[in-house]
Amino acid sequence: MKILKLDHELAELIKAGKKTSTWRLFDDKDISVGDDVELLDKVDPKDRSTWHPIGIGKVNTVIQRRLGDITEEDHEGHGRHESTEHRLQEFRKYYGPEVTHDTPVKIIHFTFKPLQDLPAEEKTKTAEVTEVNMYSDGGSRGNPGPSASGFVLYDLQGNILAREGVYIGITTNNQAEYLSLKYGLEEALRRQIRIVHVHMDSLLVVNQMTGKFKVRNRDLWPIYGAIKELETKFEKVTFVHVPRELNKEADAAVNEAMDAAISVEQP
Repeated sequence: MKILKLDHELAELIKAGKKTSTWRLFDDKDISVGDDVELLDKVDPKDRSTWHPIGIGKVNTVIQRRLGDITEEDHEGHGRHESTEHRLQEFRKYYGPEVTHDTPVKIIHFTFKPLQDLPAEEKTKTAEVTEVNMYSDGGSRGNPGPSASGFVLYDLQGNILAREGVYIGITTNNQAEYLSLKYGLEEALRRQIRIVHVHMDSLLVVNQMTGKFKVRNRDLWPIYGAIKELETKFEKVTFVHVPRELNKEADAAVNEAMDAAISVEQP
């Protein structure tokens, strides 16, 4: 099931029945009318262990407009802005100064089904998965340059449980690779996974995580340390080096996130 991550304030408004839509910029999810999407409350955006589902959204409409072309009707189920300039400033707070009136916005309206109203099998189906294969990848166009990290979690039958690409700004390729590993493990932890088999095409990261190589780049030490701490929260984490052609899904998530972010910077 596809996931829409919400800031805590919006999640509370949705649970209270005061909002029935979400606006997305740089969103690479192919969400269509009729889809059921899991709505996730990011209580603390920096700590995935605090993120939790609040229910399911049944998608009724998906509209895409330029930010400057939003109409009064588009605000139905969503808070209104005093002016187009006020709207622009609000979005820049969340997405950065590169947002303009020409930036595409995806407006997703849904019917909310609270978690407590869902059938038991809907509540527990992901919690039953305790062992996953994780593929992660990171890339930098310039090294350092615009970068993104991506990961995919599969159950042991090959079904995708989670897929995400995250634009991370200007970093090196190795930093992007390490962050992809960190984000994937954090998502596995949030899902209460106990055993994770990590697959990466970065031989350097795999050898450093298994102790064959030392981490000599000081810029990587904080990320490396955070990942080693995450490892202790699982029953088992293994690392396998795979060729790039076996890591295409995570690589695609990386490029989708980069393309979505970079496209708004073009004149």
